[in-house]
Amino acid sequence: MENKILVETSARHVHVTQETLEVLFGAGHQLEVRKMLSQPGQFASTDKVTVIGYNKKDPNGPRPSAALSILGPVRDHNQVEVSYTDARNLGLTAPVRESGDIAGSGKCTLKGPAGEVDLEEGVIIAKRHIHMTPEDAENFGVKNGDIVAVMVGGEGRATIFCDTVVRVSPKYALAMHIDTDECNAAAAFGEVYGQLVMFEDHHCHEGECCCDEGEGEGECCCGHHHHE
Repeated sequence: MENKILVETSARHVHVTQETLEVLFGAGHQLEVRKMLSQPGQFASTDKVTVIGYNKKDPNGPRPSAALSILGPVRDHNQVEVSYTDARNLGLTAPVRESGDIAGSGKCTLKGPAGEVDLEEGVIIAKRHIHMTPEDAENFGVKNGDIVAVMVGGEGRATIFCDTVVRVSPKYALAMHIDTDECNAAAAFGEVYGQLVMFEDHHCHEGECCCDEGEGEGECCCGHHHHE
């Protein structure tokens, strides 16, 4: 099988509950599709919301803000996904998390034409990840939750993205998602594909060097130490 994964850049965006959507846009408001996304059933809506951050230099000064697209359909929790650059510009605290892991994450205010919602948590920088079907995972020899490395890059900017989490579901389509900072670092513009990079996993056991070239007592050529 060809070791090839579509790499997509996920720009800053917001997920909201139906309750939050109605506070922001009015009772009965529904998200409308502007553009379907690569993951089945997911779409960019016609609505945008203003995300208001914090003025860390002058707490009494004007708060920085930016308009972010709302993705649909609605979810069971509110989530704001930004890059590190966005977080700095908006004065937001945003830990790197997998989608849905929002406990204790950053806070902000969402403002729409009908009202505002203060989020006490929900602001994250999405951990880079690969969506796979169970068949994809079997073909690549990985499983849900595995951490892998992926080689991505345009001309002169090839980059290996370690700490990439594999997410497996029959509802997914094969694609890797990175944020705009990561895209710029690797010049991953246009239609880009990545490849899984396999690093040998050295497991040394008592009295045995995994690479057969130990440079010292209890040590391998790779710098790993035998388990005692």
